[in-house]
Amino acid sequence: MIPYGKHYLDEEDIESVVEVLREGWLTQGPKVAEFEQTVADFTGAKYAVAVSSGTAGLHIACIAAGIAEGSRVYTSANTFVASANSIIYAGGEPAFCDIDPKTLNMSTDYLEEKLLSDSKIDGIIPVHFAGLPCDMEKIQKIAKTYNVPVIEDAAHAFGATYSDGGRVGNCQYSDMTVFSLHPVKGVTSGEGGVITTNNEKIYRSLLLLRSHGICKGNFDLPGVSVADSDKLYYPEDALDDNDKLNPWYYEMQELGFNYRLTDFQSALVTSQMKKSGQFLKRRKQIAELYDQLFSDVDNVTIKQNHDRYNSSLHLYVLEIDFKKIGKSRGEVMRQLFEKDIGTQVHYIPVPFQPYYANLGFNRKDYPSVKSYYDKALSIPIYYGLSDEQVEFVAEQIKEIVSL
Repeated sequence: MIPYGKHYLDEEDIESVVEVLREGWLTQGPKVAEFEQTVADFTGAKYAVAVSSGTAGLHIACIAAGIAEGSRVYTSANTFVASANSIIYAGGEPAFCDIDPKTLNMSTDYLEEKLLSDSKIDGIIPVHFAGLPCDMEKIQKIAKTYNVPVIEDAAHAFGATYSDGGRVGNCQYSDMTVFSLHPVKGVTSGEGGVITTNNEKIYRSLLLLRSHGICKGNFDLPGVSVADSDKLYYPEDALDDNDKLNPWYYEMQELGFNYRLTDFQSALVTSQMKKSGQFLKRRKQIAELYDQLFSDVDNVTIKQNHDRYNSSLHLYVLEIDFKKIGKSRGEVMRQLFEKDIGTQVHYIPVPFQPYYANLGFNRKDYPSVKSYYDKALSIPIYYGLSDEQVEFVAEQIKEIVSL
């Protein structure tokens, strides 16, 4: 079976986990800190905070950015539900941008037009769909105009670069960037995520939020010190007779969550990151081969091929005119499955989901994403895919879509 996406593990990855299981910590130990530093160095950000999932990362990023009850945050209509759900988790109200038909990312023109009639905006979560970075310079400009935070949803974009060559995650255009470490992503920890930021105050808030809001011994984390007695609360048993902090004492300073990543997961993804360059190189080779194979195929449109250089190529997406070929998308997917080829649709637009439809969102308000969704099909792309398999996939699709 050729799935649409698949992780790759080698013996070095396996041994890195086995070593921790035999000799190391299981929960939050030195491997977590090592992974965080590796990510910070890789992206060029000052800080990185590992969390239990990309969704967890988006959730606490929203809280750290000040998203709360009454906040309206814009994100893309073309994304996984977690992008919008995280806004609601924090108490805010999601609003959706239609997409640019070329990039499949949020349309900044759409956003600017919406803000002309209603300037209520408290944050922006751009989504780098399929690994192609959004127009972050334009988004940053809009954010500065309205003085709102930006959280990049880079779940698809580990290893991607901006047009100036800087790596996604360096936060030059945003307050925070959130990556997913799910098995089909660029590098994996099994389940997991990581947040990058250049803001020390945000960094310290994220550390608290991922671990129940608790500090133990390092009470300067929220930006205050033990000496700031007016800012910290100490019960009578916090200090011993010599006014030294008791070694068992800890404080819950905020309402946080159990969003911690384990040491063995951190060991796995740290090992994976050593291969991130070769992973990305192979994805680009596959995309280039697909681009050649589908360049002159009737009823098939290649998407995002205008900027393969900067993309992490998490997905390879085609638009197929199913009405013209006289076959439904489900029929095409089933025919490919019978030939051991897995495909997927990314995504059912979030405003079209029943939960969001019940909140009053109407698919008619997002014509570009509706047009894309009606024709979209994600086909296999992953590190272990051979040229022969790529050619086989393309050959089968051509045969099915031919009139």
